[in-house]
Amino acid sequence: VGTAVVTRSDGRLALGRIGALCEQLKELSSQGFEVILVTSGAVGLGRQRLRYRKLANSSFSDLQKPQGELDGKACAAVGQSSLMALYDTMFSQLDVTSSQLLVNDGFFRDAGFRKQLSDTVNSLLDLRVIPIFNENDAVSTRKAPYEDSSGIFWDNDSLAGLLALELQADLLVLLSDVEGLYSGPPSDPNSKLIHTYVKEKHQGEITFGDKSRLGRGGMTAKVNAAVCAAHAGIPVIITSGYATNNIIRVLQGERIGTVFHKDAHLWSNIKEVSAREMAVSARESSRRLQILKYEERSKILLAIADALEKNASLISLENEADVAEAVIAGYENSLISRLTLKPEKISKLAKSVRILAAMEEPIGQTLKKTEIADKLVLEKISCPLGVLLVIFESRPDALVQIAALAIQSGNGLLLKGGKEARRSNAILHKVITSVIPNTVGDKLIGLVNSRDEIPYLLKLDDVIDLVVPRGSNKLVSQIKESTKIPVLGHADGICHVYVDKSANIGMAKQIVRDAKTDYPAACNAMETLLVHKDLSKNGGLNELVLELRREGVKLYGGPQASDLLNIDETSSFHHEYSSLACTVEIVEDVFAAIDHINQHGSAHTECIVTEDCEVAETFISQVDSAAVFHNASTRFCDGARFGLGAEVGISTSRIHARGPVGVEGLLTNRWVLRGSGHVVNGDKGVHYTYKELPLKA
Repeated sequence: VGTAVVTRSDGRLALGRIGALCEQLKELSSQGFEVILVTSGAVGLGRQRLRYRKLANSSFSDLQKPQGELDGKACAAVGQSSLMALYDTMFSQLDVTSSQLLVNDGFFRDAGFRKQLSDTVNSLLDLRVIPIFNENDAVSTRKAPYEDSSGIFWDNDSLAGLLALELQADLLVLLSDVEGLYSGPPSDPNSKLIHTYVKEKHQGEITFGDKSRLGRGGMTAKVNAAVCAAHAGIPVIITSGYATNNIIRVLQGERIGTVFHKDAHLWSNIKEVSAREMAVSARESSRRLQILKYEERSKILLAIADALEKNASLISLENEADVAEAVIAGYENSLISRLTLKPEKISKLAKSVRILAAMEEPIGQTLKKTEIADKLVLEKISCPLGVLLVIFESRPDALVQIAALAIQSGNGLLLKGGKEARRSNAILHKVITSVIPNTVGDKLIGLVNSRDEIPYLLKLDDVIDLVVPRGSNKLVSQIKESTKIPVLGHADGICHVYVDKSANIGMAKQIVRDAKTDYPAACNAMETLLVHKDLSKNGGLNELVLELRREGVKLYGGPQASDLLNIDETSSFHHEYSSLACTVEIVEDVFAAIDHINQHGSAHTECIVTEDCEVAETFISQVDSAAVFHNASTRFCDGARFGLGAEVGISTSRIHARGPVGVEGLLTNRWVLRGSGHVVNGDKGVHYTYKELPLKA
């Protein structure tokens, strides 16, 4: 564990990270692993304590004098006991026993010492004690602990490598303040995480950044230690110590950090396309796509529709494998429902692609034409955004819709689907890209297979123009917090149906049933039913409740409805069930319904059922959501049903696009000015006319 992991930027101990480290080691120990810890931090902790002691004992005149640097060996002596006391306290809370072993460089020259060291460590491990090693800097003969790199080991990274060899470890994990080894400084957006280090390939390619901000080594020291240990047969992983569970993830086989292995050069060389390369390729292909005539782009879409139908059985086979795995893994029914691609859904997808192919040309359309001055004409023209990054979870059908929209709108596309739909996404991507002509290139649509690439893609604000997350509230929130690229999407689908006192109850029952049960897992399904108070007295509420219960819907109530209907009270009005369940609440009138929706909703889709047109207009004008319906199910909020052909998602933001986002939402505009030698020249002699011109002659 490096100094940058155990200390904060101000030099104080990072108690949260040390606590998470101890919890991981406790878990590993309880699973039967033998764990040895090599830790830094003593000198930094000692320096902090001595500075405080010096300050407390100084007079005002002392403080006016230049303050000399504290002796590093004294810092080490003070810090060692404090660091071990901290580890002992934390491990004791976890019912784990730890021990301290201080070593010096010279000890390892003595064969007797090395044998005794091995015997002692093995005895401790047999007793389920965690040995904690550190260099005894207090009595080290090294003149400058942070500069002198002589000897058998010269920092805690090389000490860890040496101990791994002496004690014949099965694995060495080096925790750093970054995700692993990068091809350049991690702060450089062009740098890429190296998942597998091959000395012959990477030794001359890597550019190291600054050394550790607090310790003596940094990444250079870690790589040197890792290369030596790996060469001797000890596998090594360099990964981040900032995450709370990375050691556990490494031992579970997750692809995090950088692995060093003596046989890495023999492993099959799978070309890893970097995030930037993938994005740049998509942009280059999109420019070639934009050159094509409208008829040629439509031809590609028709070929995709045909290919989907032709390969339907193969697609179903791969999808069935995904669904089977999801069932075994115990995923919720709502996720499995979204994951499933039945033959009729594949046929429906092909139909939606053909509808897109038949739409009018969206690119290069003149949206506005203005005569600025005589023979000086300004045009506002539609054009593609550029490159889209769409991150979605368990809906493989979304891949087809998004790919078709990207082609029709002339955009490049990068797709990252959920791991639960891995096979389905792979076959759909293969089917779609197989019919893209070579003049455009199949790299127009890139499929990102590893979630490890997502953080790097989100840094590429110079190449990627829009991120569209489709999934849980957690997913959308994480992405918004992690990128400078504009994000379009919605976090929740808390959709409401309000049944007014003047509603036709027969119509209301039909709408409420459809809104909840047609596809409960959809983001446009009803999650809350609001009912006018008068309906609780005339039997209307009971009819609606019976209709839902007849369909197997589990009901939860607000404070009023739960008492009246004798049902469980909901824990929150802002809850997306995505299943056969919903919340019911009684409201005073349409204004109370509007207030409830604006306070607890997600600005997605709302519906009012009423025969009073004035009440309906009040609801429509005052509810602040992307889609508001009168006497129609919320399930109509869908790109295909709106006649958009398909949708890349439903946006609840207020900038650029709102509601179901079809082709238009993936376009922007540019300004084209046509003149005949016009110059500004301080506006002398320019007579501005600002005359609107017809768009078509």
